Amino acid sequence: MAVEELQSIIKRCQILEEQDFKEEDFGLFQLAGQRCIDEGHIEQLVEIIQNEKNKVIINNMGWNLVGPVVRCLLWNKEDEKRKHYFLMLDLLVKLCNPKELLLGLLELIEEPSGKQISQIILLLLQPLQTVIQKLRNNKAYSVGLALSTLWSQLSLLPVPYSKEQIQTDDYGLCQCCKALIEFTKPFVEEVINDKENSVESENEKLKDELLKFCFKSLKCPLLTAQFFEQSKEAGNDPLRCFASEIIGFLSAIGHPFPKMIFNHGRKKKTWDYLEFEEEEDKQLADSMASLAYLVFVQGISIDQLPMVLSPSYLLQFNMGHIEVFLQRTEESVFSKGVDLLENGLLRIEDNSLLHQYLEIKSFLTVPQGLVKVMTLCPIETLRKKSLAMLQLYINKLDSQGKYTLFRCLLNTSNHSGVEAFIIQNIKNQIDVSLKKTHDNKWFTGPQLISLLDLVLFLPEGAETDLLQNSDRQGSDFIFTGLWTELGKIENNFLKPLHTGLNMSKAHYEAEIKNSQENNVQKSKDLCSVTVGGEEIPNMPPEMQLKVLHSALFTFDLIESVLARVEELIEIKTKSTPEENIGIK
Repeated sequence: MAVEELQSIIKRCQILEEQDFKEEDFGLFQLAGQRCIDEGHIEQLVEIIQNEKNKVIINNMGWNLVGPVVRCLLWNKEDEKRKHYFLMLDLLVKLCNPKELLLGLLELIEEPSGKQISQIILLLLQPLQTVIQKLRNNKAYSVGLALSTLWSQLSLLPVPYSKEQIQTDDYGLCQCCKALIEFTKPFVEEVINDKENSVESENEKLKDELLKFCFKSLKCPLLTAQFFEQSKEAGNDPLRCFASEIIGFLSAIGHPFPKMIFNHGRKKKTWDYLEFEEEEDKQLADSMASLAYLVFVQGISIDQLPMVLSPSYLLQFNMGHIEVFLQRTEESVFSKGVDLLENGLLRIEDNSLLHQYLEIKSFLTVPQGLVKVMTLCPIETLRKKSLAMLQLYINKLDSQGKYTLFRCLLNTSNHSGVEAFIIQNIKNQIDVSLKKTHDNKWFTGPQLISLLDLVLFLPEGAETDLLQNSDRQGSDFIFTGLWTELGKIENNFLKPLHTGLNMSKAHYEAEIKNSQENNVQKSKDLCSVTVGGEEIPNMPPEMQLKVLHSALFTFDLIESVLARVEELIEIKTKSTPEENIGIK
């Protein structure tokens, strides 16, 4: 019945001119064709499509059958008629109006979600490529529309994180990336083979669309993608291969990556079109950072870089990209910033990075970003690596650079452990300065006194939370042997610390007493304890007592060191004036 109905509609349309087809005819053709597919009359439908007499009708109306055919291929994977579905799809791609077919295919690609996204992309990439190559006008626009649609759908897929996830490729992202490269290659070759046209040519527009696609791909999936280690396995890494092809496309279409990454951020833009200039501040930062990581850390196409570039220049160039990485919260992204920083720092000799570099904003924001990772990242290995990178960064700076960075971090870190780390580094620099034959003014004399004003003080005087700041207070005692500033140290640091210790010990002793009394009355109750301003609920009374005793023990340690310091001060102040000069 469905076949006869379709043949009747076709017979009526055969006597009409193409321009006389009505909207009603399109609707009736689609409904009848859909019924033929639903009822399984695939072979008869293929014969109708192949009939030369129906060529004009199929050219105008046949694209409406693509959707039903594609859905059958997706849903009926074990159907014995699949070869007929594929044949029908090939015929429709060959015979239908390419403009209408393009829009129909892109609508189908936009429909699915989840794991079906990759399934339909893998199914339709080849037909989509064929259709675009048949277009005579506005090919660049069509390529751009197709690549944008494909990228938008792929960006919805989760990027595999581990080696196992990459190998299983549950959502098909890796397969799609490989297929997308094959889809794009003919259009890249078209640009390569047509370099003599004017700037306003269709070929130049096609180049722009390909450039946009490359930048989008650098951002997603490559910004968050993880890669196999550079070994024999690297060649089997689909995302690494995708990255290599994308960088290759950039060079092939006339935008070699050395030119792009070294010009990025300069007042003179790399791009010839206003659209890219507007895009740069909004989107390109992530893409360029991703490109820098792929080249310098992963070593993709690094042989294209000039060999005469100095290590400090390369670090300066990459610092902006490192800053972009460290501003992100995804572990897979900011960890790349840490790796890129390590790559740059290892090229530089210790104490050779000039302090003038700290006048560049990123040279101060990057270490501040490392501090955030050190203090906020839940992953221990990344916290430790960030700490190691901060120390490596400090080691590379000259004396004035170290001094400037220490002042910056002491003013901005707001973390006792970080401050203790910086204070220990200051102590190390003082030791080095005193052992050198020539004087280092940055860690001796007036400059040192100015720096220590940031070190030897309690942020809130006697009411400072000594438990939260215990790491810092322990490091501060290093400098109490600075006898020339003894009066200031006693007034601004030692006396408030003494008062604060007494207050804190009294408070915690009272808490212990109250906790013990409460335990007698109701031993099974759960208590809450506040740590660092945040309440930790449901803590058993026994654990609460343990925490309180631990705090009291910390205060005892600080108090014992304080007592020893005061004893040394008393001994020193009784000695001769000549002995009161210098640093002990």
